[in-house]
Amino acid sequence: MLYQIQDSNIYQIFNNADEDVKLKSHWNSFLFLFMANATTSLPLFEKIPRKNTIQRGFDIIIFFLLLLLLVYRLYFLNHYGFTWILAFLCESWFTFTWVLVISTKWTLVDYNTYPDRLLQRVPEVELPSVDMFVTTADPVLEPPIITVNTVLSLLAVDYPSHKLACYVSDDGCSPLTYYSLVEASKFAKLWVPFCNKYNVQVRAPFRYFSGDDFTKFSGSDTSSNFQQEWKRMKDEYEQLCVKIEDAVQNQNIVPCDLTAFSEIDSKNHPTILKVIWENKEGLLDGLPGLVYLSREKRPNHSHRYKAGAMNVLTRVSGLMTNAPYMLNVDCDMYANNPKIVLHAMCLLLGSNSEKEIAFVQFSNAFYDGLKDDPYGNQLVVLLEYMACGFSGLQGFFYGGTGCFHRRKVIYGLQLDNIDSVNEEILKRVGSSKELMKSVAHALKGKTNSPDLSNSIDTAYQVAGCGYEHGTSWGRQLGWLYGSTTEDILTGLRIHSKGWKSAFLSPNPQGFLGCAPSGGPASMTQQKRWATGLLEVLLSKDCPILATLFAKLHWRQCLAYLWVFTWGLRPIPELCYAFLPAYCIITNSHFLPKVQEQAFYIAIVVFVIYHLYTLSEYLRAGLSVRSWWNNQRMARITTMTAWFFGFLIVILKLLRISETVFEITKKDKSTSSNGAHDVDAGRFTFDESPIFVPGTTILMVHLTALVVSLLNLQPPAHDGLGSGLGEVLCSVWLVLCFWPFLKGLFGKGKHGIPLFTICKSAALVLLFLHLCRMTAMG
Repeated sequence: MLYQIQDSNIYQIFNNADEDVKLKSHWNSFLFLFMANATTSLPLFEKIPRKNTIQRGFDIIIFFLLLLLLVYRLYFLNHYGFTWILAFLCESWFTFTWVLVISTKWTLVDYNTYPDRLLQRVPEVELPSVDMFVTTADPVLEPPIITVNTVLSLLAVDYPSHKLACYVSDDGCSPLTYYSLVEASKFAKLWVPFCNKYNVQVRAPFRYFSGDDFTKFSGSDTSSNFQQEWKRMKDEYEQLCVKIEDAVQNQNIVPCDLTAFSEIDSKNHPTILKVIWENKEGLLDGLPGLVYLSREKRPNHSHRYKAGAMNVLTRVSGLMTNAPYMLNVDCDMYANNPKIVLHAMCLLLGSNSEKEIAFVQFSNAFYDGLKDDPYGNQLVVLLEYMACGFSGLQGFFYGGTGCFHRRKVIYGLQLDNIDSVNEEILKRVGSSKELMKSVAHALKGKTNSPDLSNSIDTAYQVAGCGYEHGTSWGRQLGWLYGSTTEDILTGLRIHSKGWKSAFLSPNPQGFLGCAPSGGPASMTQQKRWATGLLEVLLSKDCPILATLFAKLHWRQCLAYLWVFTWGLRPIPELCYAFLPAYCIITNSHFLPKVQEQAFYIAIVVFVIYHLYTLSEYLRAGLSVRSWWNNQRMARITTMTAWFFGFLIVILKLLRISETVFEITKKDKSTSSNGAHDVDAGRFTFDESPIFVPGTTILMVHLTALVVSLLNLQPPAHDGLGSGLGEVLCSVWLVLCFWPFLKGLFGKGKHGIPLFTICKSAALVLLFLHLCRMTAMG
């Protein structure tokens, strides 16, 4: 086959290979050129459409059944009263939502990446630099040992270390976090070489040492030397954990330059910036740079929550390393795949990616997830289908963690002027000339020579709380302000400029985090999401406006609307949830009678939809129990957490109160799947008013079923009172809110507080009074 090679360079090599002493060298050169030529023609990634003909068929069937039901409602709208009209409005909303789902899932796409091809095509020394950001805000809700493991996993990724720098933003300004990172850096000097030497597959120590099986996450080496080093490394990690735990419990911190933290108020303090480790020699096998940052905070300045922290990290890293790519992760989201950076680079460096892909979002997966997903927050099916549907459009939205960004896109670069330096951008970055120079370099694709220590003075300036005054940070540059979901808002703005994104779910998963493991934590997270999404929908950044006046594609707009309307869904769902109880108590009806053919339309829609969703869970490798848990939690979440998110936004629009960013509690890892915790998966409650709507709905339907069972209904006005349909709906809702029913009789954290029950009982009495008044009227 050699005679078929036409490359002139290879031909010349063989012509000159007359001397035996040169033959080996020429042969190696030939092999390199041959492999380079072969791999250059192969893509770094592939975009593979899924075959989903059957799914599309069921989507259309459900849509037409919903239309038939609406036509039936509309035809008899004048014959029935209030309940019929309300049902028609709610079902119209459900049909609209289903249209959004169909549009989003119509073109499913998967991405496959090939890191080995990248390494064959680009020498390691020429790979681009990456700045890695880790954000934490509260050492109590986010224990330092969790942050430490995330940082260690990033420092140990399979990528040239002199091309990496890790920045940790601590909005809690905690000496415990700083101390933990200092101690972790000492351990990292042992951990990173160990991972590289033995090809360790999971590089977060708490996961790697989670059992006594030393071959669990390691390569093929099982030699005695490896076993000895494994035991030594485990002992070192356990000592690190003891030090950190001792510091947390007893505030016993070994002196490590903590003078900057003396008499510090976490909400009122100057910037604290510490270079914990710097790879000054630029060694390929050294340790990546590690920087601790706690930005300045003052009571009279809004710190803009996580978005503000990300913008400070962008500016500080721009001065110190200015890598063309940035990775951001939450403090609990460790790198689970050692080749994660290479996977991202395949997409960002691939053919035409420079002019297309702005960011690469990795799947948000979770470790030690509770069996059968009792809180419905592991998002497996959502990512399996909806995320791949987004990928068939302009790309998946930015999820706030596990995402690689192009720095110049974060600086606000438009897709149509990618090859020029936008002078307007430079004027909007602030007064620091060094930062302007850094931004100019980034827009031109240049990288600073790593100089962490000598950039500190300027870094203090750009990390000040007053630096953004008079600039475009948070409005046109960086992470955008104005929503508690700054991530998806920022991603929307990027897509509105014509950029695309990619969603990647490699095997093994790129990042793993911890899902909230209790009712209050889950509800807090969902409330924050619904609040932020509705804020965006009702703002000037609404995706409809972005489609009309910017470069957001129409179907991408519909996909975004599916997400942004989460905060509006509680209203039709609550109305529809109260309809069966109202009809039973007042002896009216909102569903067709059994003898009517339209009754079977509603039954068929219900059955086909649930069989359809069940098939999605089974195809994703999940259990029937997991499907049911997610179905009931979808009802609970919508009518409780999302409802409070809706109320918060309404109060904000009325200028009665402002939204507040609430941190989700991160739990330390316990046993896998909660196997040794008898209470794992049991719903928990607290005094929060967020549980009042769910308790009220349950008690209303229990009351309605008692009324129906004891035949306490008034006579029907039109002779067509409530029937089997209304009773079945009430029973269904009681089943959906079964955790609340158990909570009525539970104790401790598994029981609904008495005060919550009393408030719900008062609301039930009010509902009964309104039912009686309408029945008499």
